[in-house]
Amino acid sequence: MAPEQTTTNSAPALTPLITGIVNDAQALIRQQLTLFQTEVKNDLRRTKEASIPIAVGSVVALLAGIVLSLALVYLLVYIWPQLSLFAAHGIVGLLLALVGGILVYTGKAKFDTFNPLPEKSVEGLKENIQWKTKT
Repeated sequence: MAPEQTTTNSAPALTPLITGIVNDAQALIRQQLTLFQTEVKNDLRRTKEASIPIAVGSVVALLAGIVLSLALVYLLVYIWPQLSLFAAHGIVGLLLALVGGILVYTGKAKFDTFNPLPEKSVEGLKENIQWKTKT
């Protein structure tokens, strides 16, 4: 008589496989959140480092602009003695307002051309969250 062959089911059960997939998906989402947080922190740090010299330079440039504007007013009065001091201040003020408006418009247009958020990380995170909510 031939010995009985016992068949062992070597395939793992379905529940541990699904649990493993869900755990892997959760780990992936956590890793992407961590990556996103790290990118945002690095961007904020670089922004802070760049903002300090810009702020200090802006204050110095503002003071220089005030002094140079007053000098331009007195230059206009010197060139045209019949021009009143009030009119000279008005002319310089209008010129400065025009230049300032152009600069603000140009800066806003440049700012509107980019997204400050890390787009790749956000898209990957959205995809994973959508996949997670489907399961």
